[in-house]
Amino acid sequence: MPTIDSVLAQPGLLALLVLAAFVVGLSKGGLPAVAMLSVPLLSLIMSPLVAAILLLPIYILSDAVSVWLYRREFSAPNIKLLIPAGILGVVIGWVAASSVSDQMVALAIGVMGISFCLYNWFFKRGSDMPQPVNKVKGMLWGTLSGFTSFISHAGAPPFQIFVLPQKLPKMVFAGTTTIVFAAINLAKIIPYSNLYPYTKTTLEVSAYLLPVAALGTVVGKKLIERLSEKWFFLAVQIALFAISIKLVLGALSM
Repeated sequence: MPTIDSVLAQPGLLALLVLAAFVVGLSKGGLPAVAMLSVPLLSLIMSPLVAAILLLPIYILSDAVSVWLYRREFSAPNIKLLIPAGILGVVIGWVAASSVSDQMVALAIGVMGISFCLYNWFFKRGSDMPQPVNKVKGMLWGTLSGFTSFISHAGAPPFQIFVLPQKLPKMVFAGTTTIVFAAINLAKIIPYSNLYPYTKTTLEVSAYLLPVAALGTVVGKKLIERLSEKWFFLAVQIALFAISIKLVLGALSM
């Protein structure tokens, strides 16, 4: 099994790390679906799970910026429900890490995301009234979000399937997303360290990339502030749909 230091020595990795760090920042600024691009970017030259582990310090450092930006804008009922469920999903992901393939996870995430978008765009009927917070559904989708986030930082589709029907104000949606995934990311530290121990080199690289991620966070929040509610949620769904297609195609080609 290669060490993270040996992975960092690969040619061309720096440019991909910079791009991935900026994408992580955008997601922490309130564009959660964008985060799903970070692991696929690095997966061009490394294992998806190694990429996820390598990116975690960048996620956590940028979480500090994003949580501060959204410290007054969040849905308390969702946070109380989704954080424990997400942490449970992380534990399940840790236990299953050795037996669940990247292909299986990518395919499942992609199919869920595509199905959700198609349902909302073409088949949904009836009232457009906001849906209430359902505890059973929240535990289900929150746990799945934590699990897929553990495997490849791809927790956005299950999270959005549960939260988008609630039609939260866009800033509350963004803040809730940020805080929930900040907690989930913290829960990954021990499992990831167990799978691939972090080194001084790993943490130094993350520190160098922090300004890039912080810039992405600020840019992401500015984009959300300028988009209308309608276009914001449409943009989130389109991003989710595009990334889900990419995940399915990638999984089927493995």
